[in-house]
Amino acid sequence: MALEYPSDLKYQDSHEYVRLDGDIATIGISAFAVDQLGDIVFLELPEVGDALIKGESFGTIESVKAVENLYAAVSGTVVERNDAIVEAPEQLADDPYGEGWLLKVRITDSSELDDAMSADEYQAQVEGE
Repeated sequence: MALEYPSDLKYQDSHEYVRLDGDIATIGISAFAVDQLGDIVFLELPEVGDALIKGESFGTIESVKAVENLYAAVSGTVVERNDAIVEAPEQLADDPYGEGWLLKVRITDSSELDDAMSADEYQAQVEGE
C-alpha cells in the first residue's frame, strides 16, 4: 500500500503532522508512523485547556510493538481532543489525516512551523530517498 503525504500539512521529524487553519492547528500522526507502529492499542492525550509547548511530549501512543511519545509541533492551548480516537485507537490506521486527528490547538506563534517539513521533504526523509 502506498502511503499518503498530503501536501497541505507540515511534518515533524517525530512523525506528527499539523494542518493549520487560521490560528487552529490540527495535530495527528502520519500514515508512515501508523504503519511503522502496527496495531495501535492505546492513546494518551492531554485534556482540553491544557497547554502544549513546542518540542515537548504531549502524550503517548502505544502499539503491540512499542510505546512512543507524541511531540508538540507548536505551542498553544488544546481546544478540542478527538475522544472517538482515544476510545478506539485502532481506527487511527483507517484515516490518519481525516477522522484520525488527535488534537486541535489554538497556537500562539505560527512561525514555530517555519522549521517543519513539507510533504515532499518528509516523504524523502522517511522513504530514504
